[in-house]
Amino acid sequence: MLQAPVQAATIVPSPPQLSAKAWLMIDADSSKVLAEHNADMLLPPASLTKMMTSYLLAQELKDGRLQESDKVTISDNAWSQNPVFAGSSLMWIEPGMEVSVGDLQRGVIISSGNDSTVAVAEHIAGSEAVFAEMMNTTAKKLGMVDTHYSNSHGLDDEGQVTTARDLAVLAQAMIRDHPEQYAIYKEQEFTFNSIKQYNRNTLLNEDPTVDGLKTGYTKAAGYCLVASAKRDGMRLITVVMGTSSPRMRKNETRSLLNYGFRFFETSTVHAAMTELENPRIWQGQADTVPVGIADAVLLTLPRGKAKSLVTEIALERPLLAPLAVGDKVGTFTITLDGETVFDGPLAALAAVEQGGFFARLWDTVLMWFASLFDV
Repeated sequence: MLQAPVQAATIVPSPPQLSAKAWLMIDADSSKVLAEHNADMLLPPASLTKMMTSYLLAQELKDGRLQESDKVTISDNAWSQNPVFAGSSLMWIEPGMEVSVGDLQRGVIISSGNDSTVAVAEHIAGSEAVFAEMMNTTAKKLGMVDTHYSNSHGLDDEGQVTTARDLAVLAQAMIRDHPEQYAIYKEQEFTFNSIKQYNRNTLLNEDPTVDGLKTGYTKAAGYCLVASAKRDGMRLITVVMGTSSPRMRKNETRSLLNYGFRFFETSTVHAAMTELENPRIWQGQADTVPVGIADAVLLTLPRGKAKSLVTEIALERPLLAPLAVGDKVGTFTITLDGETVFDGPLAALAAVEQGGFFARLWDTVLMWFASLFDV
């Protein structure tokens, strides 16, 4: 058993209660949920839908099927004066224009343009309907179990729903899978066709640790914000849905972030390939084998509590050669104040080849004697 000395820890109060329909906060790296309310309630996503549009566009760029310099000819459907877009956010593109993919991407992310979003959808999939199918397929692949898309932009549409939990999953995927494209989310302004527009995520210019993601609003959805911030190596993702004003969504998001960073910390409890024990192995070319944790263990805990963690291992017995690196040889658990906070497989950290015939025979005899005395 490995036990570190106990250290005084922060007392964690209950998370803030927000004036919103639903909210969620997770650590981006450990996926630990730090605060939630109605996180699985089905709600209209508004322009938070554009996070999926930009994710798919980022994937096309990553896979080389598109280049930022590619030109897109704007259709009548993507025209800023399309009656469907009346009163909504726009990039101000016109039919017949040739607009670069890079500009359209910023039109989606920074300007939140419904026109640019349709242009992207049509360019990637040929039509919005086919693009919506791509969105739904990708949502399922990412584990967004309660989300359904029927358009690319997020204007209210029957059957188009998501949850705070699913949006956190999507934000996490964007940050993890497309860091170069994610960097666009922190850009605070974008000028196209001589029209300068500002990022509606006003936390970007109030808190330098915030670097994304997306705002949204429709009458049905209310004011929404998915945000992410990184402080001292710890990244949090927040989702706030259904507030009454832009100021409210910003303030409630700030409240969540301040709570999370104040009372929690994320650290690598065990690095990859950490050796925990060196037990006897039988019938091999070596007498012992190092065993431990193959992959790094990252945990989000109340501040000061990491020193109170206890790691326990349970070995499979007897251990028999041959063993390859990574082979499961038991399990390990990490507990905090008697509660399990992590469990996983114990792995061989070195390969052990099988011994020769006489060595295996002798070990069989020794194993028999050892079983008599339970050693």
